[in-house]
Amino acid sequence: MSRDIDYGNLMHTAMRGLIKTVLADVAQHGLPGAHHFFITFDTRYEGVQLADWLADRYPGEMTIVMQHWYENLDVGEDGFAITLNFGDSPEPLYIPYDAIRTFVDPSVEFGLRFESPDFDEDDDDDIEVEEEPDAPKPDAEVVSLDSFRKP
Repeated sequence: MSRDIDYGNLMHTAMRGLIKTVLADVAQHGLPGAHHFFITFDTRYEGVQLADWLADRYPGEMTIVMQHWYENLDVGEDGFAITLNFGDSPEPLYIPYDAIRTFVDPSVEFGLRFESPDFDEDDDDDIEVEEEPDAPKPDAEVVSLDSFRKP
């Protein structure tokens, strides 16, 4: 039985580790200079915690901005907690790193995007895939960060 290296998952793990490291630094020292973050996450992901009215308003995906006002940033092993202001109403959030879809720091034209499968991994047993034994392997996909760059 041959074994493959799962570069996609390894890359995502490394990128989420980068986000964790950046957030831990911000929790300890604050946001430096003009740095600020746009973080988009899946509001339905297991472990996400947010007020019911926010979950109703953003039933699939939500983007938060960490810039001028935030507090209680607590960076953990599996996710981070933060309190943000929504229309003069401070709301605590907890976001697992695996729920993050994009992380962008526009001040330095840096961004990460995480692709997610169209189906749940638990559904793999229900899907039967037929492959041609001598079919050529597709080329590696290169991820471009150009969509996050300022014009």
